[in-house]
Amino acid sequence: MSTHATKDLETFINPQPDRDFTIHFEIPEFTCLCPKTGQPDFATITIDYVPAELCVELKSLKLYMWSFRDRGAFHEAITNEILNDLVSAIYPSFMRIHAEFNVRGGIYTTIVVEHRQPEWRAPERVELP
Repeated sequence: MSTHATKDLETFINPQPDRDFTIHFEIPEFTCLCPKTGQPDFATITIDYVPAELCVELKSLKLYMWSFRDRGAFHEAITNEILNDLVSAIYPSFMRIHAEFNVRGGIYTTIVVEHRQPEWRAPERVELP
């Protein structure tokens, strides 16, 4: 596998497709460029998803995230693009992308986007004593 940035997302078969479970990724070193100034933007990207038939492979996800380093784009566009690309690659039962960008011009920006398959229902949360 390459060690260069790429938009290719590799996948593997979900080992437990009959069970809902959550996969959680935290990407604390995400960078892209401000489309207005060309200055770097830094963010922590959190991905939570319930896989259906496929899961995303971690090294390919890392290389995918690197592909944004030299691109200028608005925070809203980047966050939605990540969701769209991941959904296209694995079509999960549910996915949420939470992008928390560092301060720019005295303003913190947080973007949250979600995808849900129409037939999927979240299991009831169990609270234990």
